[in-house]
Amino acid sequence: MSATTTNDLPLQPSLALRIGLWIAQALLFALFAFAGVTKLFTPIPELAQMMPWTGDHSATFVRIIGLIDLAGGLGILLPSLTRIMPRLTVLAALGCATLQVFALVFHLSRGEGAVTPLNIVLLALSLFVLWGRNGKAPIAPRG
Repeated sequence: MSATTTNDLPLQPSLALRIGLWIAQALLFALFAFAGVTKLFTPIPELAQMMPWTGDHSATFVRIIGLIDLAGGLGILLPSLTRIMPRLTVLAALGCATLQVFALVFHLSRGEGAVTPLNIVLLALSLFVLWGRNGKAPIAPRG
């Protein structure tokens, strides 16, 4: 005699949580992809007017940071959206969070505290996606 009760059913994440995660992922995608494309394709003198630190470092360093930003933005959204290896979204969120910790330290060490609120927002959104997609509302792979 085996009766299934509500206690035996897996808990489904709330609709609000799922929507919030998709919004966070879309925002992170937009911000990281925009930052990446900007760092990759804007001439360094012009970029240095927008982001002074870029004028103090090699073009190679700036372009590599642009590639990392772009990869993070794509990784936050595309694996979940396509359901192809959606676990990569969790890894991308971890990478984006780590990048923001380094960015905070970098900007604070240069006395650029005024730009850190954006880093804090990106860190919070990345940690939210990491927490949500790692356990609370994971995306199932195509099956």
